[in-house]
Amino acid sequence: MADCIFCKIVDKEILANIIFEDEDCLAFDDMNPQAPVHVLIIPKKHLDHMDHAAEADEALLGRLLVAASNIAESKGIAEDGYRVVTNIGENAGQSVNHLHFHVLGGRKLTWPPG
Repeated sequence: MADCIFCKIVDKEILANIIFEDEDCLAFDDMNPQAPVHVLIIPKKHLDHMDHAAEADEALLGRLLVAASNIAESKGIAEDGYRVVTNIGENAGQSVNHLHFHVLGGRKLTWPPG
């Protein structure tokens, strides 16, 4: 999508601190971190959010979650624990309409989150 900030990051039109990339997804440090480690993982294919994923996207969704696990390990937060979350819609706090997962860790995370 032409006006999507995450699509522009995928296309390298906007700079981000990319920490992982493969043919399906891209991961980069959040510009407004809510924890010592706060990474966003996005599919290169534009999907507004999880509700727009189709059965054909099943492997892509799995790839994003495997990437989250690998990133947690590489960032040193896997052993102590971390959170993976996606927000769907404005009331859930989604501010960019491009599916993304937050990987948060590096401190004790409280519950409920919001």
